[in-house]
Amino acid sequence: MANILVVDDEMGIRELLSEILGDEGHAITLAENAQQAREARAAGAPDLVLLDIWMPDTDGVTLLKEWQRDGLLTMPVIMMSGHATIDTAVEATRIGALNFLEKPIALQKLLKAVQQGLSRAQEVARAPMAPPRPIAPSVPNMALDAGGAAPASAAAPMFASPNAQPGVGAGLGNGARLVHAMSQGEGTGYTLSFDLPLREARDAFERMYFEHHLGREGGSMTRVAEKTGLERTHLYRKLKQLGVEPGKLAKKGG
Repeated sequence: MANILVVDDEMGIRELLSEILGDEGHAITLAENAQQAREARAAGAPDLVLLDIWMPDTDGVTLLKEWQRDGLLTMPVIMMSGHATIDTAVEATRIGALNFLEKPIALQKLLKAVQQGLSRAQEVARAPMAPPRPIAPSVPNMALDAGGAAPASAAAPMFASPNAQPGVGAGLGNGARLVHAMSQGEGTGYTLSFDLPLREARDAFERMYFEHHLGREGGSMTRVAEKTGLERTHLYRKLKQLGVEPGKLAKKGG
């Protein structure tokens, strides 16, 4: 059983989602506006949030930004809307939303998105206890480094220079761990610090992941879509969101 917070200004939507998810064995908390959602979050982090975008007091994207800014975005959030544009969905994902559901929400899509969100929450919860291992088997030649005992005030960059030397761990602060992903052929190295906030670390890794595959496949979106298991439309949106330019990587790979 999971604790799920449903935030929507429409009573019918709240009651319907509460009934469906309650039948699945989850405990549901309802909020009809952003203020009630803030109060519910202040009482404790739910396992998952279903958040409507268009609400009368504060819209869902603004509330998402607040939680991200205040360090309260520690749970998966699924955005919902019947009127949002692709740009709005991309913005919400960039801020930290896990998924986006378009109203009217199909039952199977709802249950699948909720299951994915709860699975992600469990993965994050288990991560600190898990032994060090490569984040993604599809990226070759990955190695973990315990890092050096540098001053605590040292900043942890999202990416080190592509020409970074093996000793870069010394600048990442006490206890920093590094993931080194070496792209095939050129041996270009990126350094990702585990000291980053989860959203920034995830964006950094995804950027590195897609750049690796684009370079490896010569910028072919069809082959990259097949390799990563994404539909081309979703892949284009994801690359735009991450600021990855396939054209430049295609020239580099060629």
